[in-house]
Amino acid sequence: MVEHDALSTTRDAYDAAAHTYARLFSDSLSDSPLERAILGAFAEAVRAGGNVQVADLGCGPGYVTAHLNELGLGAFGVDVSPTMIELARQAYPDLRFDVGSMASLDIPDGVLGGVLSRWSVLHTPPAELPAVLAEFHRVLAPGGHLLIGLWASEGPSYPTQVFDHAVAPAYRWCPDHLAALLDEAGLAEAARTIGEPLPTARRQFQEIQLLARKAPAPAPASASASAPTPASAPAGAA
Repeated sequence: MVEHDALSTTRDAYDAAAHTYARLFSDSLSDSPLERAILGAFAEAVRAGGNVQVADLGCGPGYVTAHLNELGLGAFGVDVSPTMIELARQAYPDLRFDVGSMASLDIPDGVLGGVLSRWSVLHTPPAELPAVLAEFHRVLAPGGHLLIGLWASEGPSYPTQVFDHAVAPAYRWCPDHLAALLDEAGLAEAARTIGEPLPTARRQFQEIQLLARKAPAPAPASASASAPTPASAPAGAA
């Protein structure tokens, strides 16, 4: 099946690349003030909702999970690569890291205040992304936030574009198309950023960051609204 093949390919490729990936990228946030600002805005939105439990999906070697905890969140990491999870546990022994698939999370319904998907769905075949977004919606509590990051396609004429990623086949997305899929999954866009690549960047792709929110729980009916209306007194009553 397509989903199984893509998942297996991604897992095996990241297992093989895990040590190199950790060496190259574990300090990348220190050189990315915009990325830190976006993560800070996400953390502030989650904290404002009162539920600080966050899943960092596709956490890799765990450095972003650790950063989210430094921002006051109760973050834990999930990754399909057992080797990535092993490295994350070694680097951050006080934090929780689990092997798992974004398409079938071992997380109860509606318990998370936030989900971070930072370049973690770029290897997901486009036909499979709606099911993954539905899984994000399932684990989020009402009012919870999702921050999803991807590379942008060349424009609205290209809803998705495949490209030759160094580790496994990957996909770029049109921001409006991605936002529409989020909306269909019950996750309303709250904000977006589109970043231009640095001149020295290997890939000259724009970076999309979409912040979306699951609808909050409906407010309980007030006592006055739910109480029956008293019958009018008959004419001439004392």
